[in-house]
Amino acid sequence: MMIQRESQDAERMEELILAAVGEIFRDQDLSPFLDWARGAIPKFLEVDENELTPDEVNRLGALLGIAIWNATPLPKYGYQLRPVPTPATDQPCLCGSGRPFGECCAQAGELPEMPADLVWELLLDELDDQALASALNHNAIPGHLLARVAERWLEDERPGRAAHLLEPLFDQDLAQLDARYEDALDMLCDAYEVLEFRNKRQNFLHRVTQAGGRELQAAAWQRLSTTYIDAGQFDQAHAAFEQALRHAPDSPANALLEITLLAAQHRDDLARERARFWRGKLRRTGLGAARTLEFLTHAISDPQDALAATHAEAMDPRLVILRDWIEAHHRRPLPAYSFERLRGDPIILFDEQLALFPEQELPLPPGTVPNAPAAILTTPLLLKRSERAWHRSFTASKPFATQLSSLDDGDIWESNGWLNFLNHRPQAIDSLDILDDLATAIEEHPESRLPWIRTRLLRPLLHRAQGILERSLSTQGPHQLPWSVPGNRPLLRLLFRFYRLRVEEGAAAAAGALLEQLLQLNPDDDHGIRAELMNHYLRQHENEKAVALARRFPTDVRAELAYGEVLALYRLGQTERAAAVLHDAFGRLPRVPRYLMRKRIKRPPPGENRVIPGSDDQAWLYREAMRDLWVSEPGLLAWMKKLTA
Repeated sequence: MMIQRESQDAERMEELILAAVGEIFRDQDLSPFLDWARGAIPKFLEVDENELTPDEVNRLGALLGIAIWNATPLPKYGYQLRPVPTPATDQPCLCGSGRPFGECCAQAGELPEMPADLVWELLLDELDDQALASALNHNAIPGHLLARVAERWLEDERPGRAAHLLEPLFDQDLAQLDARYEDALDMLCDAYEVLEFRNKRQNFLHRVTQAGGRELQAAAWQRLSTTYIDAGQFDQAHAAFEQALRHAPDSPANALLEITLLAAQHRDDLARERARFWRGKLRRTGLGAARTLEFLTHAISDPQDALAATHAEAMDPRLVILRDWIEAHHRRPLPAYSFERLRGDPIILFDEQLALFPEQELPLPPGTVPNAPAAILTTPLLLKRSERAWHRSFTASKPFATQLSSLDDGDIWESNGWLNFLNHRPQAIDSLDILDDLATAIEEHPESRLPWIRTRLLRPLLHRAQGILERSLSTQGPHQLPWSVPGNRPLLRLLFRFYRLRVEEGAAAAAGALLEQLLQLNPDDDHGIRAELMNHYLRQHENEKAVALARRFPTDVRAELAYGEVLALYRLGQTERAAAVLHDAFGRLPRVPRYLMRKRIKRPPPGENRVIPGSDDQAWLYREAMRDLWVSEPGLLAWMKKLTA
């Protein structure tokens, strides 16, 4: 209640100042303004005239009016201040009492003062473009408040102008810039981001971390950490956060940053613990604003939802609409899909004729169900009607082939028609086809990498898609869903997206289970799931499963399969078999060992379109993904060097 009252008082004072400044600008003459102030200001403040004498009411209006006048930049003087000089003791008092100043207001001490920055902060939102240009031409606006002008220009889609305005601020001695310039730093980074000057932004921030004052250094480290979070570079983000914490250990901004960093890594339990720590610390120090403490209280119960709520005002309104629709409907009962068997030749799971060791019986791949019939997962009739109507509203194309991006480059977010469709049809969330389009739209939104968007929007859709499949399998038994059948693609694409999200979340076991499920559903493996699955098995030390997977695809030209089997067999102590497999892999992909064995090696120029089997590109990418496992296995690289010399 106290916080609300303080907020209302602050808003009322801002209204008073703006009304007074408007009156000052009318004539820019002190005398008529003071006449106005004596009568208007007490009424504005709702002064009880029964508690004050008429002289006291006049004095209140005049003195507060003088304080506002002294802090107001005057356009006809180049937006400079023209403060009222303090009268001599024998001069008439400014309050209008008619008595000498020495016998009147001088008795109350010094005249009240108001910071000019306070007036400028309010005035910058009111000046039109011509007046703003005049104030800038006269260099009248305080340097640290140029951030407000830059913010206005960014909203007007003039990032170049905003950057040009702010860059000179940071060409001076950075150590002289205090915490007031943090907003300018943020606005300049925002301008660089819109202009796609990423290197320039990073170089600027690193320069501030080296030469700025302690407070500005902390702000630069905070911004760097946020940049790394957006890029998914969490080690660098954590290192930058530690630097921000070192430079400003009590900064409330670091509280929000740490919760964001932990939530982005889906470390929600630790985020709750740290939110509880920060709330206690900021309460003790008195540095926490009410809004910050409210956020931390929310984060203690649900970090992801707290972040979503915090950024809701800045979030694309269409994302907010979609979030609300998903939250309202994603727990609906799961619909009943059915399997329609396909006619034609059965799908071959693996070919024993291609095995390196034909005398040995090949194990079934993990999770494979023998003789599972090939089918199409068919949509309930009523949903098909909704899907036809949906595609009249949602006009973006499906991703091409096994890609995940639409061909429309995000244009779908320029229209509200499909959102209106959803708001009138809660049953749309039962359609795999519609879920597929929504997942594509979310991933193509410019803000899609924000963790709370992925958690609150994308995850419920993907989880529901898997639930629809599981219900169908539980009632109708195992089936294969070949990618070659277009009707199966929405589900398979959704499951593949779910796998990638689970990897982001660090849920290795769940990610591996999704890969196994995808390979069981679509044994032809159009997405190259087997390479991802092989690396997963090896990182989880599931070596027997890795060998079984490699046996399923014995002539695969992916380095993951060919060399992954070598690593798995070596770990299992089957060095003779490992040597034979290595011989075959080296014959097909001879460049991989060199890239694995060298401590340092220059990255080859990337290929134009795709990675070619046997190329340096392929060997480099495998090194980047898996060399740490090869290095950690005692004697493995020396053994490989001997056999491939």
